[in-house]
Amino acid sequence: MKGRILLWTGIGLVAVTLLLLPFALSQAGTAWVRIGNIAILYVLLALGLNIVVGFAGLLDLGYIAFYAVGAYAYALLASPQFGLHLPFWAILPIGAAVAALFGVLLGAPTLKLRGDYLAIVTLGFGEIVRIFLNNLSQPVNITRGPQGIAGIDPVRVAGVDFSRSDSVLGVMLSGPMKYYYLLLLLMLAIVLVNVRLQNSRIGRAWEAIREDEVAARAMGIDTTALKLLAFAMGASFGGVAGGMFAAIQGFISPESFALVESVMVVSMVVLGGMGNIWGVILGALLLSFVPEILRWTVAPLQEALFGRMLIEPEVIRMLIFGLALVLVMLFRPAGLLPSAVRKRELTHDRAA
Repeated sequence: MKGRILLWTGIGLVAVTLLLLPFALSQAGTAWVRIGNIAILYVLLALGLNIVVGFAGLLDLGYIAFYAVGAYAYALLASPQFGLHLPFWAILPIGAAVAALFGVLLGAPTLKLRGDYLAIVTLGFGEIVRIFLNNLSQPVNITRGPQGIAGIDPVRVAGVDFSRSDSVLGVMLSGPMKYYYLLLLLMLAIVLVNVRLQNSRIGRAWEAIREDEVAARAMGIDTTALKLLAFAMGASFGGVAGGMFAAIQGFISPESFALVESVMVVSMVVLGGMGNIWGVILGALLLSFVPEILRWTVAPLQEALFGRMLIEPEVIRMLIFGLALVLVMLFRPAGLLPSAVRKRELTHDRAA
């Protein structure tokens, strides 16, 4: 009984914190609310990649391609590019479905690949999608190539324009704050789906494939269908995140979906703990907020200590960022919050 009280108390505190967070961030400037929104987008991406990498054990280094597909699907259907301005509630599922289709297209030819070979193929897939979007301006101008697509419609639901400040239930909310609460609802929905999947027969089958695919096949598990399902499910979450990114930014270009973004999302999953939903969320939040905090503190600190800036803040920020990742991987190789299975594996390896 005491444990249940503590659990619900903790959930209540987290809920209150999440609801009040944009007001606290807004005290430091609207930019920090926007950073919070980008952090939630990274959480959505990390949760989607965790299905592929953490649950099914399929190393995907081109996951950002599905993010790009979702973003461009939204942009093409809600911008002056084709003169289409479909409603948000119709476009977002379309973007998720198109991204899931691309996930199947990636998964089908790579069913027999594992480890490094799969990583190289998915890496190439991500770059192919980016280059394809960058050059799809001739002979028919579809994506406007490197110029990108501008004038993308913001989210409008029930007459509420999420790009403008407005009073909601007597509380004045800015555009970024309204997007924050919408993203928060999407994140909670995706977390719920992840929890249900992890504790389902499908989740246990993915875990079996991750640990030993041959043994899983011998037990009667349809590894082909389940691996394709993992690619499709993970890609659909990336498509949702991409659609929201396009709506929030109002402009997208191929440069937003470079390889470094894929590496960043993989780092979030590995840092937090592959296969652990809460660990993945923690990793995404840390790698979203900590670099921005360093960006704002490195330059003033140098000037306070030396009277001038000796090294560019971006260089120092990336050095500290990389060093932190190295230290975590040395002392917490399974991540900050490893899944129960990975924790048992590490304990067994150390005992052996």
